[in-house]
Amino acid sequence: MTAEELARRLDRELKPEAFRDDSHNGLQVANSGRPVRKVAVGVDASAAFFEAAAEAGADFLICHHGVSWGESLARLTGMTWRRVRLLFERDMALYASHLPLDAHPRLGNNAQIARALGLRRLQPFGLYHGSRIGVMGETSTAVSCERFFRQVERRFGRPVQTMAFGPRRIRRVAVVSGGGADLLAEAAEAGADLFLSGEPRLSAWHAAKELGLHAVFAGHYATETFGVKALAQWVTRQTGLPTLFIPEAIPY
Repeated sequence: MTAEELARRLDRELKPEAFRDDSHNGLQVANSGRPVRKVAVGVDASAAFFEAAAEAGADFLICHHGVSWGESLARLTGMTWRRVRLLFERDMALYASHLPLDAHPRLGNNAQIARALGLRRLQPFGLYHGSRIGVMGETSTAVSCERFFRQVERRFGRPVQTMAFGPRRIRRVAVVSGGGADLLAEAAEAGADLFLSGEPRLSAWHAAKELGLHAVFAGHYATETFGVKALAQWVTRQTGLPTLFIPEAIPY
């Protein structure tokens, strides 16, 4: 299977054409055309990810944040040139999926986080660039926010930042991975008791307090590892190709 063939399979599943996105989703960098032997997935198209993937023998890379955004490849200079050079030198193809991988109802970051936290009755939530990219779900029983915060920390394996301004017990939870803090008001309007995202903002503190909503922020990077891991498993099931997730020690 060539990189172009694998990219077409990914496109059929993720449907990048359905999203209005700053990222140029899909195959962003091709290789020489040789068959794909191993797939590596990661969150960011960083030099560290590329180097680790090459060391592991991967030749097709999948990431959430690619190298091509808006006009970012208008000039191949500086950091962008160094990253693309690594791909060319190692003959590695790069596939990126930003909003499509946030929004996917099974493989997406938000669906995967919700299921990892035991949320049920998932519904699309969080309007961004014309698409619902997050999910809203319910806990099996009403629980205290303190208990839910601890559950999030166990699932993510790291401390989280919390804003406890909602009801004593929670049931409805809205999830938008990454930098989703701007959707906090929409979560309150939709009837959520708690909003979970990755990256906090100062404005979120005031919004959560004034709206009477709990918020928990588990890290931009950490919340966006879920989708690429699920996509790696999908690739192996669909193609039989070996896959691996390459983590980076990013605290944000």
